[in-house]
Amino acid sequence: MVTIKEVRSGSDMRKFARFPVQHYRNDPYYVPSFYSDEKNAMNPKKNFALGDCDIRCWLAYKDGKLAGRVMGIIQKKYNRISGRKCIRFSRFECIDDQEVADALIGAVEQYGREQGMDTIHGPWGFNDQDREGMLYEGFDRRATYATNYNYDYYPKRIEAMGFVPESEWVEYDFRIPETVDERLQRISKYVTEKLGLREVAETAPMRKLIPRYGHKLLAMTNEAYADLDCYVPLDEREMDNVLDQFATVINQRYFSVLVDKNDDVVACGVIIPSLCSVLQKHRGRMTPCAILGLLQAIKHPKELEMVLVAVRKDYRNKGVNSLMMARITKNIIEDQIEHVESNPELVTNLAVQAQWDVFEREIVKRRRTYTKAL
Repeated sequence: MVTIKEVRSGSDMRKFARFPVQHYRNDPYYVPSFYSDEKNAMNPKKNFALGDCDIRCWLAYKDGKLAGRVMGIIQKKYNRISGRKCIRFSRFECIDDQEVADALIGAVEQYGREQGMDTIHGPWGFNDQDREGMLYEGFDRRATYATNYNYDYYPKRIEAMGFVPESEWVEYDFRIPETVDERLQRISKYVTEKLGLREVAETAPMRKLIPRYGHKLLAMTNEAYADLDCYVPLDEREMDNVLDQFATVINQRYFSVLVDKNDDVVACGVIIPSLCSVLQKHRGRMTPCAILGLLQAIKHPKELEMVLVAVRKDYRNKGVNSLMMARITKNIIEDQIEHVESNPELVTNLAVQAQWDVFEREIVKRRRTYTKAL
């Protein structure tokens, strides 16, 4: 027998946050989110994305035992921009049981109908800085800091409910070259001289760079990503939240911010040290030992994750990406980084994928979202 319980108390929310860690216990490929982020997902004082979202969370019990969880998100900003009436399912986790999966998604569907929605889709998060997409290839690879991991039965359970594929992403494993590609160096020199751009990522510590360029960078990213599937632009408070999070995990040797003669941001590249081993070891909790481990991983990384590359529309197709990647690649080689993996890239985003043509790489994971009419 399956029972669905809406999350209404702090105790329920702690169970909601802990369930994935218990569900994937001892699984070498699962990387937990920060426990505090999950626990505070419904707290408007901690999660600024709630200003544009209505959410509910549910737990599923099978014969009295906790068996799954799910969140329903009505992203009001996205619905306004797109003109759609969608509800998102997010943070979907369950045991391998179709009855449990049906009950969890059914709760989201019912909530959506009550609120006048006509479509359910997911897994989508609050915005593009949240984890999104369901893995359907690459189950034998460790997740990255920014991505979901799920067992291979998840897509089967979702498809059995009548969902069909929506958006799709690929993730790459990169071979680290011995030297910086000559084409990158040549184009980088040309772009610097021709466009008069300036790299500022290592000109000052992050505590000074963020106040000066942080909001400009994210506003440019909003513009650059506006046409991507289900993209939701960040507002000022959400920008502050993102900057607080990412400023602490950035190593400036793998971070790029290009500005023009007016000191406006025209491009950025964010590659972060992998935090996976520390998150796995401490199960997503920020104990003093975990904090020390994170600081070590950030300062002296062996693995990196590509988070984003964004170029202002009027600077696209001018070789700007080469300028960023030439410097970062040089630092990766000098620092003897052992492994670089991309985070998800939309298969429809051909411009982003084309920029990696100078690197040897292979697709190691695929993920997608699903959609269904209510």
